[in-house]
Amino acid sequence: MPIIEVDHLSKIYRTQKRLPGLGGAVQGLFNREYTEVRAVDDVSFSIEEGELVGFLGPNGAGKTTTLKMLSGILFPTSGTAKVMGFTPSDRKNEYRRQFALVMGQKNQLWWDLPAQESLYLNKEIYGVEDNAYHKILDEMTELLQVKKLMGIMVRELSLGERMKFELIASLLHSPRVLLLDEPTIGLDVVAQKNIREFIKDYNRRTKTTILLTSHYMNDIQALCERVVVINQGKKMFDGKLDAVVEKFSQSKIITVTFKDGGVTNEQLSKLGQVLELTSVKAVLKVPREQVKKASNEILNQFDVDDIDIEEVPIEEVIEKVFAGAEADQ
Repeated sequence: MPIIEVDHLSKIYRTQKRLPGLGGAVQGLFNREYTEVRAVDDVSFSIEEGELVGFLGPNGAGKTTTLKMLSGILFPTSGTAKVMGFTPSDRKNEYRRQFALVMGQKNQLWWDLPAQESLYLNKEIYGVEDNAYHKILDEMTELLQVKKLMGIMVRELSLGERMKFELIASLLHSPRVLLLDEPTIGLDVVAQKNIREFIKDYNRRTKTTILLTSHYMNDIQALCERVVVINQGKKMFDGKLDAVVEKFSQSKIITVTFKDGGVTNEQLSKLGQVLELTSVKAVLKVPREQVKKASNEILNQFDVDDIDIEEVPIEEVIEKVFAGAEADQ
């Protein structure tokens, strides 16, 4: 039985339309018009226990709204959501003790307290026993390399250090489900890598179910085999990350290094779309079904030092999913 079940879930906001200026304000007093915004529109998916799933979409796609409904912060307009058998909107204490929500742009730690005091407050809130608390705390602070920062005020920590403590605070009660909303947003490359490695290792060791949103495709590629993609509130794709490429990209990238120069755009454009061309290197975008033929022609026509064939960058493929495209043009 899936640990997370989302069935035709929708969240609709009703907002007032108002004309500009004083006249519009006066008219709005007597004749109000409303418009509906479908933040989440008939979305369905299920997640098995222990899965680490990427939840993708552009800004305003409905990702955070979905996570908030799964955590019980928001009530759905229609449809149902079940997490560990609970209905999140019931906000039962038994449920709240078994999940955690981490939002990269929101803080749950107290800024004017040392990190260790904030963590202790979370321990008391969740009723974590002393032995379990110290064991988890020692393990997490060691893995995330923040033991020496425990006595520092939260406001004095760097963004990356605060994010590590946010994760620790969320995991003190050993949740079965972890909802991560942009956990690496704003972090430098090194901090992003550290957070990714920690999440991957934690999921592997504890089998905690994790639903992760991120704008950084490096996060998704490093952590998630499966992705759910939504755009404008609607689900666009649900499946293996590799299958996204197969379904939405009908091209591959051929990179060629020549031993000698003199290769022209005119010569290469007959084989595919020329993305880059220098005296000794060319990058072509070639339809999948023509890759073998194009590669053979390149090897036969030119003095080639090296040739490499790879998939179109995942960022470009995901953009097509966002746009609802079915294939390369």
